[in-house]
Amino acid sequence: MADHITSVLDKYPDYEATIGMEVHVQLTTNTKIFCSCPNSIAQDPNSNICPICAGYPGTLPMLNEKVVDFAILAGLATNSTINANSAFDRKHYFYPDLPKNFQITQQAEPICTDGFVAIRLEDGSTKKVNLIRIHIEEDAGKNIHSNHSNESFVDLNRAGTPLLEIVSYPDISTSDEVRRYLKTLRSIVQYLGICTGNMEEGSFRADTNISVRKKGQKELGTKCELKNINSFKFIVDATEHELERQITILEEGGKVRSETRLWNSKERTTTVMRSKEETADYRFFQEPDLPIIHITTQRLEQAKASMPELPAAKFERFIAECGLTDYEADILIEDIDLAHYFDAARAHSTSKNLINWILRDLVGYLKEEKVELANCKVTPERLAQLVNLVDQGVINTPTGKEVLMFVAQTDKDPMTIIEEKGLKQIGSVDELDAMVQEIIAVNPKQVAEYRSGKDKLFGFFVGQMMQKTKGKGNTQLINDLVKKYLNQ
Repeated sequence: MADHITSVLDKYPDYEATIGMEVHVQLTTNTKIFCSCPNSIAQDPNSNICPICAGYPGTLPMLNEKVVDFAILAGLATNSTINANSAFDRKHYFYPDLPKNFQITQQAEPICTDGFVAIRLEDGSTKKVNLIRIHIEEDAGKNIHSNHSNESFVDLNRAGTPLLEIVSYPDISTSDEVRRYLKTLRSIVQYLGICTGNMEEGSFRADTNISVRKKGQKELGTKCELKNINSFKFIVDATEHELERQITILEEGGKVRSETRLWNSKERTTTVMRSKEETADYRFFQEPDLPIIHITTQRLEQAKASMPELPAAKFERFIAECGLTDYEADILIEDIDLAHYFDAARAHSTSKNLINWILRDLVGYLKEEKVELANCKVTPERLAQLVNLVDQGVINTPTGKEVLMFVAQTDKDPMTIIEEKGLKQIGSVDELDAMVQEIIAVNPKQVAEYRSGKDKLFGFFVGQMMQKTKGKGNTQLINDLVKKYLNQ
């Protein structure tokens, strides 16, 4: 995880925050939730719609069964109760991007209730963020506002996209916990394979409900909702700003109004979007065109049997079985592709140096060359082979770095490159011994200065040896031999 976030709460020790999260998870089913339109991003507006998702009168929805399967997986992964029976409701509101003027969701009887997500805090301890519910619903369309005229346009391509909404209790106390909760939850849905977790595309969206109160005060403060923020950093920044805004209002004797606010990342401020609706405003009633969902014991057991290894379990395994540090394991589990890469490489090498090659050299190459891991020619098997060759003394570490670059560029195995370019390490003690003696003999001034106390000159002699061996000398042997002759 990232370093500690300095919070505005440190400036106001008499106040505490109460934060709850509503996270929308866009599911990766093949089709939309109530029709057969592809569940994919379309380039042209209103090109991926049909009478059902466009809300034509007289159309009837038909539930996508895979959505239910994904909801069960999410419930199991968050320690939730999977309810045997759940039902859909109509939630009425009147926005241009909601053609039916109601959204099909689950209000009275959601599919999952009473779960929790365990987050790891900065000090290594864990905290449970309890969940009220996970429910299934459809997404609305999208309003597009013109920058050149006083016009808005409606694109319904997103309408009918299947969503899970994961609603937490107000158990979160800081912006750092907000970030940790969201990152943990995103990892869970990515590992389950039910969501891409791409925040920029809106596949993983979070609404943050924030209130503040004086410590010791029993009743909760008035909450405001931060909506439509598409990055962890912006959510943290917006949360910090909103905490200070509310505390400042209370300190000046004012009252916080319940409202939905938007974050302006350029001006680093929140602005009012609308006053906050109450549940009664939505006029919920049960959806008459969809049957009750009944989850059988057999279906639940099948879901349990299909559960993959989740991030928390993988983290513990990486530490206990692979000897990684908390920091190293954290980096891996936050990137599911990198975690799978490490597992695949470790099947071919149990070297303790493997993680360093991945996090330092491989990740460094990917960032510098802007290459996706999936497209990288340094496969897990090839990297494992390279690490083994370095450990075995066939090549040294500097040469290994060169070979890594050659593999990435040529799509060849490390050993093939080593043989073609004659890169095998000079490991003969006799050969290296003679070279060291020669270098000692031709540099009497540096030898005398070293022996008089200039220890840093040791690197000079090692450098001379690496130059003489063209980088192919056994580094450990060179160090030992240089030390031997300099100390005579």
